[in-house]
Amino acid sequence: MKSLMQLSDVSVLPRLLPFSADIEAGQQIHLIGANGAGKSTLLARVAGLLPGEGQVLLTSRSLAAYQPHQLARYRAYLPQQQSVISLMPVFQYLALHQPREADATAVANAVDYLCQQLSLVDKLSHPLTQLSGGEWQRVRLAAIFLQLWPTVNEDSKLLLLDEPTNSLDVAQQAALDRLIQEFCQAGRSLIISSHDLNHSLQQANQVWLLAQGKLIAQGAAREVMQAEILGKVFNIGVQLQSNWIVIK
Repeated sequence: MKSLMQLSDVSVLPRLLPFSADIEAGQQIHLIGANGAGKSTLLARVAGLLPGEGQVLLTSRSLAAYQPHQLARYRAYLPQQQSVISLMPVFQYLALHQPREADATAVANAVDYLCQQLSLVDKLSHPLTQLSGGEWQRVRLAAIFLQLWPTVNEDSKLLLLDEPTNSLDVAQQAALDRLIQEFCQAGRSLIISSHDLNHSLQQANQVWLLAQGKLIAQGAAREVMQAEILGKVFNIGVQLQSNWIVIK
């Protein structure tokens, strides 16, 4: 597979110890670990928004070599929390995330598709301040997908999501999974932090397991997510029954 990003001894001491990895095209990578493991720190560092040591290469070029508008064309980052501070309507917020010089028809089609998938069509004219927590989260997801959606941004490479299922119900989580799968099938990659171990076991191509800022294991989901390893990291009893993780 084609490599999109290389991480070489990336760290943000003391929150994240030196970490190295290679991210290939079409991969869905899940970050798992207890609270304080360093997942959010790693995502922000990979996004180029947090200073630290080591080297991050995106398409064989250092993140530091990109201008902000250039970097935004290749990668997008959704932080875990973001307050609503504007009265603008949903459609205007989405417009702020469309790629520069994107074809207007392609953008309109992408917005319609993403809003259909995330059940936002009837919310487009609503002010952001009138949205529920779940609606605001879905708007944020639609915006971040629009920034990199393959039909409007042929240069897009990597999407970084920090616990994106917050405030989503089961149906909305399933819709998010479908968009992620479609995004990755188009040759893009995604790194997502999650606390749902069974979801990661079922959905991830790769899993990075962190504990207290240190990489404990990385590899295919079923290789990393072994009962003995998970039990030690989370300090709980764990069993693997068929394709499911059971907490004892």
